[in-house]
Amino acid sequence: MLSAKSLFQEILDEDESFRLFCSIAASGESQGGWENARIAALVPESARGLAPKITRHGADEDKHGRIFNALLKKRGLEPVAVPPETDYTMLLEKHGIGLAHDKLKGDEPLTVQDIVTYLSHSRVTEQRASEQMELLRRHFADHPDLGRAVRMISADEDNHLAYCHEELLRFAAQGHGRAIQRTLRECALAEIRIYRDVSLAVMDHMGRLLGWSRPKAALLAAGIHAVYAWERIAGWRRMVSLKMPERRDALGGPAASAPEFA
Repeated sequence: MLSAKSLFQEILDEDESFRLFCSIAASGESQGGWENARIAALVPESARGLAPKITRHGADEDKHGRIFNALLKKRGLEPVAVPPETDYTMLLEKHGIGLAHDKLKGDEPLTVQDIVTYLSHSRVTEQRASEQMELLRRHFADHPDLGRAVRMISADEDNHLAYCHEELLRFAAQGHGRAIQRTLRECALAEIRIYRDVSLAVMDHMGRLLGWSRPKAALLAAGIHAVYAWERIAGWRRMVSLKMPERRDALGGPAASAPEFA
């Protein structure tokens, strides 16, 4: 029976598909680490109190990239070049989601509106990351090789999502509510489309590596399109709501170190 667990298990069991999976994940996390580090360096003076949390966010993302690379090394594998059509982070940037890299590569301080855009973008993408890692944690938390990594990354993504909720609510209370809701909606509708396209591309590459039959590949593609249809009609709304998280100041401390993989 085709299920999320059996699909991930198939990808994890074969070296080349595992290599692609970890390479894509490591690349995206490392890119997120760079973006957050640059944002922290360019935070405007009026929002300097956020800089340590943004730095912690970036450090977490860098740590996740190292974890995925360590999982590859443990299997005796080297990272593979990430196909452009599977590069979720870069496709988001290409479609104007978040802050442009040209801006982040400069020295001009960001504006408060830039920080609101960054937080709104992060609130949407961290929703996706939290849900994906929760799925992996549900099925692989006790896996002998992946368990520790899955549990740590999942906890971090939950913290990132809580941080976005709390900080966006703080900015909303300062009068940025309408801008936040507008940006959240725009980001969410663009993200679900990019996520669909990336998912189709990743499954296409995995299918060729694993020798999937045409009916199996077609069934998986249909499932991806069905998820997009639901998200386009109603599911995107879960990405734009804001509520005060149970855990406050989720990024108030230093990042935990990555576990060692023997």
